Amino acid sequence: MLLTRKDFFGLRDMSAQNIRYILNTAETMKYILNQKNKKSPHLQGKSVIILFYEASARAKLAYELAAQHLSANVVDMTNSIHSIEKESLQDMGQLVDQMGADFIILRHPMAGAPRLLADCVNASVVNAGDGFNENPGQSLLDLLTIKEQKGGFEGLKVAIVGDLLHSRIAKSNIWGLTKMGADVCVSGPPTLLLPDIEKFGVKVYYDAREAVNNADVILTTRMRMETQDKSFLPSLDEYKRLFRVDDSLLRYAKKDAIVMHPGPIQRGIEISARVIDSKRCIINDQIANSVAVRMAILYILSQIGGGMQ
Repeated sequence: MLLTRKDFFGLRDMSAQNIRYILNTAETMKYILNQKNKKSPHLQGKSVIILFYEASARAKLAYELAAQHLSANVVDMTNSIHSIEKESLQDMGQLVDQMGADFIILRHPMAGAPRLLADCVNASVVNAGDGFNENPGQSLLDLLTIKEQKGGFEGLKVAIVGDLLHSRIAKSNIWGLTKMGADVCVSGPPTLLLPDIEKFGVKVYYDAREAVNNADVILTTRMRMETQDKSFLPSLDEYKRLFRVDDSLLRYAKKDAIVMHPGPIQRGIEISARVIDSKRCIINDQIANSVAVRMAILYILSQIGGGMQ
């Protein structure tokens, strides 16, 4: 066993060896999921608390199913959060911790919230997304999908296209992919790229055609439609004309290039409807891997220890 701490925060500080270990464990979990009886006793008697301060039906469902397949008791505290708005994150964490929680799955709008919570509880804290910082669970399922499709990462050219400023998944993917040996480049409107993003070890192209040129994998981000983000783009039509992944843009990529998206996808905005419905877009494969990756995270943390020791 490689990982040593009770919590799972992200890929920024994780070694390639540890990432590889999680992916290999997720492949074992996929074997369990392919059986008629999907139940495994690894978390029997353990309690998993879901604390989502931000809505995400997909991620919450994946974590719930993962915990249930491992025979854990799952309690969703999401609805209770809104009725105790004055309760701080630390107080809420200590509440469920003192009641015997072994795992707390946290999604929070504040970057660094999982680390803050982990410092005041004995339970293992799993980061399900914190502000604009990271979303390591989604990134790991992306990595698993790429590994299955391409056989590995060394020498792969991966282009990440879209809004990198607000995408925590893009940040996790950059850290994960570069550590695994992929050649990563990014492209998007200058106003939606992180300051000094070159320091992440990626190449920056303001022309999406240059970014996807000879790419093996194209990862797109979800465009935010909130009013406050209108200042970042002159118009949505301009974004679609320059950065949407469509047949015209795909001509520059390799013939066997795959297209990925974290979901939920907005048809015709990040990716054209024609590409979404083609075999090159492997969103369904990503969804199929979502539960296995979360099972791997919970299983590994259970072996390390945490919660009621």
